[in-house]
Amino acid sequence: MQAKGCPGIQLSIVIVSYNVRHFLEQALQAVLKAAQNMEVEIFVVDNNSVDGSPAMVRQKFPQVELLAMNENLGFAKANNLAIRRAKGQYILLLNPDTLIAEDSLQKCYQFMEEHPEAGGLGVRMIDGTGIFLPESKRGFPSPFVAFCKTFGLSRLFPRSPLFNRYHLGFLSENETHEVDVLSGAYMWLRRSVLEEIGLLDERFFMYGEDIDLSYRIVQAGYKNYYFADTTIIHYKGESTRKGSLNYVRIFYQAMVLFAEKHFRGRKARWYIAFIHLAIYFRALVSLSANAIRRIWLPLLDTGLIAGGMLFLKNFWARYHFHNPDYYPDTFYRINLPVYLLFWLGGAFFGGAYDRPYKPGPLIRGLLFGSLLLMAAYGFFPQEYRFSRALILMGTAWALLSTLGLRLLLHFSKEKNFKLFSPPNHNYLIIGSKEESRRVRELLHLAKAEGNYIGTVLPEAKTLAQDQPSAEKANDNYLGQIDRLDEMVRIFKVDELIFCSRDLPAERITWWMSKLGPSLNYRIAPEKSLSIIGSHSKNLPGDLYTIEVQFAIVDPRQKRFKRLLDLSLALAFFPLALFQILQLKLPFRLWAQAWQVLRGKKSWIGYAGKSREQEGLPPLKPGLCTPADALGNSENKLDSTTLHRLNFFYAKDYRIGKDLEILWRCLLKKNNSTTSHENPNKKPS
Repeated sequence: MQAKGCPGIQLSIVIVSYNVRHFLEQALQAVLKAAQNMEVEIFVVDNNSVDGSPAMVRQKFPQVELLAMNENLGFAKANNLAIRRAKGQYILLLNPDTLIAEDSLQKCYQFMEEHPEAGGLGVRMIDGTGIFLPESKRGFPSPFVAFCKTFGLSRLFPRSPLFNRYHLGFLSENETHEVDVLSGAYMWLRRSVLEEIGLLDERFFMYGEDIDLSYRIVQAGYKNYYFADTTIIHYKGESTRKGSLNYVRIFYQAMVLFAEKHFRGRKARWYIAFIHLAIYFRALVSLSANAIRRIWLPLLDTGLIAGGMLFLKNFWARYHFHNPDYYPDTFYRINLPVYLLFWLGGAFFGGAYDRPYKPGPLIRGLLFGSLLLMAAYGFFPQEYRFSRALILMGTAWALLSTLGLRLLLHFSKEKNFKLFSPPNHNYLIIGSKEESRRVRELLHLAKAEGNYIGTVLPEAKTLAQDQPSAEKANDNYLGQIDRLDEMVRIFKVDELIFCSRDLPAERITWWMSKLGPSLNYRIAPEKSLSIIGSHSKNLPGDLYTIEVQFAIVDPRQKRFKRLLDLSLALAFFPLALFQILQLKLPFRLWAQAWQVLRGKKSWIGYAGKSREQEGLPPLKPGLCTPADALGNSENKLDSTTLHRLNFFYAKDYRIGKDLEILWRCLLKKNNSTTSHENPNKKPS
């Protein structure tokens, strides 16, 4: 390490951030509150985010030292970059999707001062639903420990000292223990130990570096501790997608690297062989789980519609044509699959399978698919045109059966049949009158649906002391926070919104742990335009915000854009081959069309360079840009104009916009080609 500890700075906090601006803002607010009575320096290393994180840090947190990178360095390398600049006696590696308590830093500092043998420290973590995160305390991943975790034995026997040494399930989460491995989400490190053993190994890009560093701390003769006297929230899903194949691949590759680094001989070979086996096993499990999650509802719809169509076919043949064998076998092999393709394809592109499932997109999608099917019916060969009436009856059955299925699914979860009613969950706000009104205004502007039950005071004092009776009636103050559990039960509350300005993070985590995962929890950071929550440790966080919503991130618009890319790429090759419209396209465009087909590029992308795209949803590089639609070269437009073009393209995106830009690009190319080939040609 280049920099030496400075006697005046007790702690250096390092946060590595990547596209989690709203969570980063909340994390920094909590850090600044917790650091008020300590000498602390804070570093944020931004790994080339495109969501405006660097600008937010510069504007709202000028006291933070921002290191904005031009590429994604990975977790280890980015942390090391800040650690080398740090001057604190201790180093805290902190994830941006965390919320620490006001006393977390002081308590950890005191513990480390009282335990000179401690090289590192982790704390008790809960997720966004109040559930304890078992990775708060972990054991060393020996071959047997890794085997038990990979093949589910640790989950089957969560309290076993033999089968669950990975998460040390036999140790109480409410007591401080010596452990093997610390979590990189909150990793408190003694600077002198880092100077002795070295920094994070930069060969680990995202996972495994915390295991490696924890192991080296123990190997050097120091101890790692799980500290249970403070609790933080780790939203988890914002930095990890454990169900993805990418996670499986990167995590287990990190384990292979760890084994190659620390094991020798036969033990290393066996461990590495097992890890490779685990990669394939977990990849298979992940693929199967993702496939089931994606296709179970379309499969049920397919079965319902197909079964109904077979009944309708037999009914129509018998009672209309008076011939049970009127329809040939080709109906099963050709017509029925084609009908299902139109109906379910329309439902898919209409957004019927986007979560949360809604009846509106399903109805629109099925009707649109039916219109396309009826339009295409006239082009079917004569031997496949059996009856339009059967298509109409099939459309009616598709609507009734799929809506009925969703009605049953809705009832099994909500215990009511209000399928077409918007979700009207009951929520309470815990905060002062000023913050409560601000939060309600944010919810109104964000068009967040819900039934406001009332506001709970954050401190134990009487309502009469808080404000006049007229204001109490208007703001619907229900009582004091010490009776929050009663209010949740009496008013059948589904969601709690905590105002972080008025309520310490320690009390927020306490109530989340007490009330449990049956409720949804959100936190309104002070002076923020967003309200943050997370309903699962493996899913992205949920966000209410009045900031700009980009149409291009809508799942339906993303599908339409990709469908357009594929359609045009597939159509490009025969068009270019036969030189239809005399395009005379050069060879490089053939290669670019192939890249579009593979998903490496898009026909339409942002204009300019990365600085003109900051704060916008990421897109594949485009062959054409919004600047081309104006007939101007990007080089002739300033960065502000380019950013505005990109901004409005993403904000107001529709598939017709891509077609318009592409058409203008083709016209521009044809005009420039004609002008180049006939510079002196006069009109006849």
